[in-house]
Amino acid sequence: MSEEARTGAFATRKLWKCAGCRYQFSVTARTIFADRKRPIRDYLFAIAIFANGAKGHPALQLSRDLDCQYKTAYVLAHKLREALGAEIHNPDKPELAGTVEIDGAYFGGHVKPANRKADRTDRRQAEEQIGKRQVVVVVRELLGRTLPFIVPRESAAVPLVRQHVASGTTVHGDESGAWDALHASYPMLRVNHSREFKGDDDACTNQAESWFSRLRRAEMGVHHRISGKYLYQYANEMAWREDNRRIPNGMQWRWIAGAALRHPMSEKWRGYWNRSAA
Repeated sequence: MSEEARTGAFATRKLWKCAGCRYQFSVTARTIFADRKRPIRDYLFAIAIFANGAKGHPALQLSRDLDCQYKTAYVLAHKLREALGAEIHNPDKPELAGTVEIDGAYFGGHVKPANRKADRTDRRQAEEQIGKRQVVVVVRELLGRTLPFIVPRESAAVPLVRQHVASGTTVHGDESGAWDALHASYPMLRVNHSREFKGDDDACTNQAESWFSRLRRAEMGVHHRISGKYLYQYANEMAWREDNRRIPNGMQWRWIAGAALRHPMSEKWRGYWNRSAA
């Protein structure tokens, strides 16, 4: 009996078959790379390119690196972001504790301003919102994890902060009225950014602002425009990059590959371009 017959492997197609249920599968079956059409080495190469971008990697450049269509690279990059997002928001991980900084900023949904200053509108006002520009609230643990949330306004993130931050944690925030409700749940330190970056009681949100700068550079310098529909994908990616920025590239490649192979098939990105709703 040949080696292929004993192991159940097909030498030509790199497939295996279960002796019990007769199900044929490959190394990427039922993972986020399921139903792939390109060689597996291309996906491993794509992970290496993706990990090498300090502030992200655009899909157009990835398509040129892989010599594939833009659509292929676009979906592949978003699949990797989905896998990283599952690691960032893993419910099995403990709550944030110790010292936590929170802050919010607007991202996505760029609207070109009018030529004349008199014709420009204040896009921060509710009546000027078009639904594409959203608030990203980041909850960042000092020397720990980063959790981003996409909400319509900062105050909507208060229940999420209570859900993911342990009781007794010292929370740093700015003077936004959205964080007033957190005083009943946590020891709060507030800093007035109109006067100072750091308060006399060491209150600051510098770590949260540092993460915002990474996401802002990715939006303006790498991707140039981020859809509000998929803003959460880019926020999760930047949270992973910020938390693992001091890890060697080889280890980052292993972690991204492991996250992709642990993640099940994507309901959103599997067959994305074949659906009319794409």
